[in-house]
Amino acid sequence: MSGLPLLTLTTFLPLAGVLFIAAIRPQDEAAILNIRRVALITTVATFLVSLGILAGFDPKNPGFQLTETAGWMGGFFAYRMGIDGIAILFVLLTTFLMPFCILASWQSVQVRVKEYMIAFLVLETLMVGVFCATDLVLFYVFFEGGLIPMFLIIGVWGGKRRVYASYKFFLYTLAGSVLMMVAIMAMYLSAGTTDITVLVNKPFPLSMQWWLWFAFFASFAVKMPMWPVHTWLPDAHVEAPTAGSVLLAAVLLKMGGYGFLRFSLPMFPNASADLAPFIFTLSVIAIVYTSLVALVQEDMKKLIAYSSVAHMGYVTMGIFTLNTQGVQGAVFQMFSHGLVSGALFLCVGVVYDRLHTRDIAAYGGLVNRMPVYATLFLIFTLANIGLPGTSGFIGEFLTLTGAFEVNTWVAALAALGVILSSTYALWLFRRVVWGALTKPALKAMVDLTPREIAILAPLLVLVIFFGVYPAPVLDACAASVEAIIRNYHAAISAGGQTAALGSFPLFR
Repeated sequence: MSGLPLLTLTTFLPLAGVLFIAAIRPQDEAAILNIRRVALITTVATFLVSLGILAGFDPKNPGFQLTETAGWMGGFFAYRMGIDGIAILFVLLTTFLMPFCILASWQSVQVRVKEYMIAFLVLETLMVGVFCATDLVLFYVFFEGGLIPMFLIIGVWGGKRRVYASYKFFLYTLAGSVLMMVAIMAMYLSAGTTDITVLVNKPFPLSMQWWLWFAFFASFAVKMPMWPVHTWLPDAHVEAPTAGSVLLAAVLLKMGGYGFLRFSLPMFPNASADLAPFIFTLSVIAIVYTSLVALVQEDMKKLIAYSSVAHMGYVTMGIFTLNTQGVQGAVFQMFSHGLVSGALFLCVGVVYDRLHTRDIAAYGGLVNRMPVYATLFLIFTLANIGLPGTSGFIGEFLTLTGAFEVNTWVAALAALGVILSSTYALWLFRRVVWGALTKPALKAMVDLTPREIAILAPLLVLVIFFGVYPAPVLDACAASVEAIIRNYHAAISAGGQTAALGSFPLFR
């Protein structure tokens, strides 16, 4: 497979499924079943092709690998694809989760099934493209293009307030990205290219770095999302269908953290050094504040959504520690959170499909009727709070270790999130699963079906496997992370500047 354009195949193979589905006329149940089958087969095939990327990937090489280039437009745009140790993790995460999203929608989505499956396959192409693009304009096209199918997924197949949530999601993320487009044009005028591999070695003037950094920050902060531009996320999660919530939490949120690693640190190192305390402040507020907000939620999805904001706070904190433990911890945290949050939203979807409510007060005592479900839900809940032996522990521990090396106050305040996450997560689990089975509606609940077990079991295996043996993830990104940190410090030294981590009032 070494001669094949694997990145292009992985990125655009879902569109082949779109063409097949578009040719099917959903006249009866048999046709709708075929649409679902084509979507599932396409996502499975895409995952298998992405394994070819893994087979040809050299973890010791910090640069972009399996590069592909074709076509250009006066130097402003070219089709440039490549992958490094950070990007490959998120490509595999995306392609791995997509078949489970299709299976999770197998019975819950009965309206406009054809359009639904097309939207998900188009979204997969755009998500994979974000992580494979090595041209700024191409990255921007994929990055912004993902808004459209997710907007439709929330707005058409969402809950009662789906139109409000979809527009809020679209406008928040689009507004931030407009500034990034302006920054991309300024970088092209300064460097004469949009090739990311060239731009990382382009020393932009210090005054220009600040403006560029904030322009990219506006987009990535909303996408993650960071406090205080996080308010679109709970609404989007609550109204989105289960599979939409899975991809929103597991993949789309990670594009913000990926953007900080791909652009902010290597291209604007001096601005990143100056503004690291600013990021620390926002990260600590996000960890503590959104954890407290999660404690008072009565909707299961909204609680997990606020939990995601808190966990992304560890990611931004780890990235801007600018040391190996912190940055590797941030990458691992994003990868782990994709598995754990995706599993939690799937668990919520299981009971929602049976009772058609996400109100925590409507449940209680499910362990009496659904012991297998209760066991899996417990393990994913423990992973979400960072229990040792699960993947959630590794990322939080490394980011806190990296923060401790930089500033003990940052680490101490962020550590409060570990306590608070235990509180809201176990509170949710106790109210939903433990207790007496007294509500009549719950007495007819049945345990997990074979399809639901097939969805949740692989996620369970990976959450425990990477919690016990995190080396595959850490080794894959180690060389790329070290290159980012090494180049960052070289740029800082060349500019005669050191990271001003004690210059912000909170961390003096």
